[in-house]
Amino acid sequence: MHGYVHGTDPEEQRRLGLLNRLMNEPALREIALAGGERILDVGCGLGQLARAMARAAARPVLGIERSEAQIAEGRRLAAEAGETDLLEYRQGDAMAPPLGPGEAGSFDLAHARFILEHVPDPAAVVGAMVAAVRPGGRIVLQDEDHDILRLAPEVPGFEPVWRAYIQTYVRNGADPYVGRRLPALLHGAGARPVRATWLFFGAGPGEERLAALVENTARILEGAEAPIVATGLVEREAVQQAVRELRRWGRRPDAALWYAIHYAEGVRPA
Repeated sequence: MHGYVHGTDPEEQRRLGLLNRLMNEPALREIALAGGERILDVGCGLGQLARAMARAAARPVLGIERSEAQIAEGRRLAAEAGETDLLEYRQGDAMAPPLGPGEAGSFDLAHARFILEHVPDPAAVVGAMVAAVRPGGRIVLQDEDHDILRLAPEVPGFEPVWRAYIQTYVRNGADPYVGRRLPALLHGAGARPVRATWLFFGAGPGEERLAALVENTARILEGAEAPIVATGLVEREAVQQAVRELRRWGRRPDAALWYAIHYAEGVRPA
């Protein structure tokens, strides 16, 4: 991904693993695989969701991933789980997936999650996905709109750091608000949008998942510290202090976090 601000070091890979554990079950419910689908997962990363889709479809998934580090770790995780046969990794760019002869126009489902927010041309990615599926095939997009995060009560110093984090996407030529544009991107690529919803990604007091969500958010800021500081909007100490306050806030008995992943689905016309 051209504008990925988080890197691919082991700490970031651990964060992505945690994120997958939080998000994959609701994602699979929305995708609602019937079984037997031929699936293309664009920007599949470590492959946890791709392998989960393969299990649900009872058929291997073709995953496109640009990062050699992510592919290597994804293959290690698949081997550890005894699932190397569920995911075929292919290195390549999400904007021009490396499909072989006869593969274009043959998939039942093309899927992408957390990819469009990082690329300079989301429309090119969605266009390639539409071209990859058969007439009547589905295109599923899941992505973010970073403006909708709400933490209550307020976390001291967090808001300006989060705004600076959002600007790291803009500086990289990416779109931190792309989630709200998913149906429009499907329509612009020639697909017929048929659904738009979102997957709740939050928790409140007394819920076990709140600690994991807080830790995920803290690791996001820690991993992107250098790009955040490079915006010139906040100092390094402000980022570090915001992370400390966030973790402290997560132990409050009245803490609540609201966020959602935007989900849109389209169909390639016959």
